[in-house]
Amino acid sequence: MRAAVPAVAFLLAACAPGPEGRPQPGRHTATGAAVGAVLGGVAGAILDENDVRGVAVGAAVGAVVGGGIGHLMDRQQKEFEKALEAERAARIAEVERVRDDLLRITLSNEVGFDFDSAEIRPAFRPTLERLAAVLVKYDRSRARIVGHTDSVGSEDYNLELSLRRAEAVRRALIAYGVPPERLTAEGRGEAEPRASNATAAGRQLNRRVEIFVAPAAT
Repeated sequence: MRAAVPAVAFLLAACAPGPEGRPQPGRHTATGAAVGAVLGGVAGAILDENDVRGVAVGAAVGAVVGGGIGHLMDRQQKEFEKALEAERAARIAEVERVRDDLLRITLSNEVGFDFDSAEIRPAFRPTLERLAAVLVKYDRSRARIVGHTDSVGSEDYNLELSLRRAEAVRRALIAYGVPPERLTAEGRGEAEPRASNATAAGRQLNRRVEIFVAPAAT
């Protein structure tokens, strides 16, 4: 197990922010490789506690796997950003890296749905079609679609409406070619606001659909 210590040090260095607290270039891929190296090294030590080579081989394999995931998510994030360039410029869509192996795409309900409706607006379908194209291309990823509302109306009704909207997005992505087994949908209603529901601007931010993209389990 002692051989895993250098890998831990490398992990800490990879996770450290750059100047002025900004992430270092390539940080996501480097961190993924570091995490993989640590886990692989530990696994190698468990497999053969008395063989240093077990640690080294495990760390090398883990680094390749972890770095591969980070690189995959780096490329996928760039393609989502490009696909949603117009929506991002209009501030109706966001693409964020939540962690090394997880992306969050936030879509405003103001452009996706009419008030009190779970029917997708025709003008919103090209956005979903471009999202689906990226998901189809990166067939090693899965997506969890989560609907959110503001606090206007009853809690039970908002929960049901948010689920219907998430399901509508899921059905649209399937129609554009994404395999259904790679998509799940759920509603959170008013439970997870981004801003205060006391103002119209805050309520608008809270009405949204989030798509969480992560590597598929193998």
